[in-house]
Amino acid sequence: MSASSTKPDLDLMKQVNRQFVSGVTVVTAMDGEKPRGLAVNAFSSVSLEPPTVMVAVQRTSSTHECLYRAQHLAINILSTDQLDVVGVFATKTEDKFAGLDWEPGPFGSPLIQRSAARMEVEIRERLQASTHTLFFCRVMHAEVSDRHAMVYSAGKFFDGGALTPLA
Repeated sequence: MSASSTKPDLDLMKQVNRQFVSGVTVVTAMDGEKPRGLAVNAFSSVSLEPPTVMVAVQRTSSTHECLYRAQHLAINILSTDQLDVVGVFATKTEDKFAGLDWEPGPFGSPLIQRSAARMEVEIRERLQASTHTLFFCRVMHAEVSDRHAMVYSAGKFFDGGALTPLA
């Protein structure tokens, strides 16, 4: 293992971050009558009581302003059969919802069908952290399916249900 005694550069930080396995989510909200969203892997559960989650969104994202203005948003945890969905939401395509099966949640946020799990949340806090905004949210509605979650590591997507236990 190599170490750096100086501030790590961008390429090294990318290599370090690729070692971390994360889930794959699409965060969505309504922008007036138009659904908006983006792929996000910086998602985490913060608390079970009360149910609180966090997502981090880069401020230069074209979806950031919509999310920042929103009171509610949806977090769709993608399933293994949604490579097509993550492919669209990881781009800057204007209409990411064209041809996509989705429905409004109880508070109107877009819930994407075929997801492993979906939740609609109320934004409680917005924290500016360098290049990103951290959204701390109270879970208001949640659903889980029997589909396996998609996971991401080292630039590739994997079947989260096919993980092999270590012990």
